[in-house]
Amino acid sequence: MSAIPLRPIVLPAEPGAAVRLLLPEIERMQRGGDAIAPVSDPAQTAHLPPTVPEGTGVVLSTSGSTGAPKRTALPRTALLASAHATLARLGGPGEWLLCLPLGFVAGFQVLSRAVVGGTGVTTLAGGRFDAAAFVAAARRMGSGRRYTALVPTQVRRLLADAEARAELARFDAVLVGGAPLDRATADRLREVTRHLSTYGMTETGGGCVYDGVPLDGVQVRLVDDIVHIGGPTVAGTYLGAAEAEQSRFSVDAAGVRWFRTADRARWDAGRLVPLGRTDDLINTGGVKVSAGAVEEVLLGLDWVDSAVVMGLPDPEWGELVSAHVVPRAGMRALGSGAVRESVGRLLGRAAMPKRVVFGEDLPLLPNSKIDRSAIRTRLSLAPAPAPQDKEG
Repeated sequence: MSAIPLRPIVLPAEPGAAVRLLLPEIERMQRGGDAIAPVSDPAQTAHLPPTVPEGTGVVLSTSGSTGAPKRTALPRTALLASAHATLARLGGPGEWLLCLPLGFVAGFQVLSRAVVGGTGVTTLAGGRFDAAAFVAAARRMGSGRRYTALVPTQVRRLLADAEARAELARFDAVLVGGAPLDRATADRLREVTRHLSTYGMTETGGGCVYDGVPLDGVQVRLVDDIVHIGGPTVAGTYLGAAEAEQSRFSVDAAGVRWFRTADRARWDAGRLVPLGRTDDLINTGGVKVSAGAVEEVLLGLDWVDSAVVMGLPDPEWGELVSAHVVPRAGMRALGSGAVRESVGRLLGRAAMPKRVVFGEDLPLLPNSKIDRSAIRTRLSLAPAPAPQDKEG
C-alpha cells in the first residue's frame, strides 16, 4: 500500500486560536490534502510516523480510558461519511458550540461537520468548561440552527444550573456520548431540549449509532453479543499497535471495513442497546454483576451527582463491587450504608458495593472522559471493607 505524508499540527491552548488554526487544515484535508494529526503537546509529535496509508485523513488517539491510547488512522472518506450522515440525522447544518478537546474524535468531528456544513464554530472563552462559560458562549452564537456535543458529566453540570438549562433549551440538538447517559439525567435533559445519545468510538469515526439507530450507511452486527461495526465511517487501522489489536479491524468480501468493539449489546425493537464493555461484568462470589446497572441505581439517587462502579481483586470473593460516588453540590453524602441499601433493594445483595469512596469530583482525561485508572487507584487505596460488609 502506498503512503502519504502525515503533518502534525500542534494546537494552541486557547480554543479560539486552535479552531482558527485547524479549520482551514481540515478543509484542505477534506479536499485531498495531506493527512493531519492534531496534538496538544509538541512532545507527542515525536511518536508520529512521517507517513501513513494512502487515503488517511487524520490520525487521532483513542482516549485511553480503559487502556493505553492507540493512534487511529481515519480515512478521509470516513470523516466525510460521518459528517454527512450526522448532519442528515440532525436535520441539516447548523452552528456548533465546541465543548470538547480538538485532539480527540468528538471535538475534531465538531469542526469536521462545520466544514462540511459551511457553518461556524463558537468556543468557550479560556477553554474551561463550566455552566457560566457555556452560557456566555451560547449567547454569542447566531440565531440559526445550533448544535453541541457533550459528555454525561458536562450534561449533569449544566442541568444543575438554571441559566445553563435556559440556554440548552435554545439548541436544536445536543449530542451526548463518550459514556452511557443514565436514565434519570436523560429524562431531565429531554424536558429541556432534544438530545441524541450517541454510541461509537474513535475507531468508528466517533458516534455512529444515534438513539440506538445506526447512521445511514453504518452496519451493526452482534457476534456472541459483542458489537461489530461496519461501513464507511470505520477507521482503516491502528498505527504501531500489536497484532492482537490490529486484528480488530477487518474487511469483508464486499470490501466493507469492520471493527470489533469490546462492548456487549442487544437489539430491542430494532434499536441497539449497549450493555457495557466485556470487562463491565464483575464476578463476585460466583455471581456476575453489571457495573453499569449498579451505576444506574446510584445515579438515580437525588443526592448523587456522579458515580463509577468497578470490580477490585479480592482473594476471597474474586472481585469486590466497588463504587466511587460524588455527591451533588450542597448536598450531604448519606454514607456507604445508604449506597449499599439502595443497590441491594433493586439489584440484590450480590450487587451491593462492598467498598465505597466519596469524592468531591471525578478525575477526567484530557477529552473529558472519566479517568477509570485514577478511580481504580482511589478505590484501591481506600480502607478495606469490614468482613461483615463483604458478606453484604
